[in-house]
Amino acid sequence: MKLYYSPGACSLSPHIALHEAGLAFTPMLASTKTHQLEDGTDYYSINPLGYVPLLELDDGTRLSEGPAILQYVADQVPDKQLAPANGTLARYQMQSLLNFIGTELHKGFGPLFNPATPADYKPAVIERLMTRLSWIDSQLDGKNYLMGENFCVADAYLFTVSGWAGYVRVDISSFKNLAAFRARMSGRPAVQAALRAEGLLK
Repeated sequence: MKLYYSPGACSLSPHIALHEAGLAFTPMLASTKTHQLEDGTDYYSINPLGYVPLLELDDGTRLSEGPAILQYVADQVPDKQLAPANGTLARYQMQSLLNFIGTELHKGFGPLFNPATPADYKPAVIERLMTRLSWIDSQLDGKNYLMGENFCVADAYLFTVSGWAGYVRVDISSFKNLAAFRARMSGRPAVQAALRAEGLLK
């Protein structure tokens, strides 16, 4: 398998999941600025949408969109229980969390990374984002991870997206459950391996 990624982007979450799964894969750096691979290949020729992540299977099939890739990875190693079993209520609850992270947090951070966003609009963006972060903080109350005591692939997505706060100068230190979660995640070997591979951990 090949994982097309850009350092620190949302592709970090499947990068973490692949390490958690122990699956063999080749990380492929795809710049979100130049849209080229390290060898000069036009990334648009691989993913016409131009963004990451993209997972290319050994047979050449390509799968896009982080939440789908995360679940695919988890389902390759069911014994590791990186996601609840398909068809269970818990699986749908995890999918609900993945959707929330994707639509409310991931997209919520988007305008703060865009230099074209008007300065007077950013406070409203941050206010809305903080309400969503407050909700996710409440979901972590009394838990080690989103689904309870054990890691699941949704945790990789939350860790990745919540980590963007520092880049856009949004103070999330008041969310104590989220802070504890992030510290817990940072200690996981798979997280450290993915961060190191992306040049984000020395």
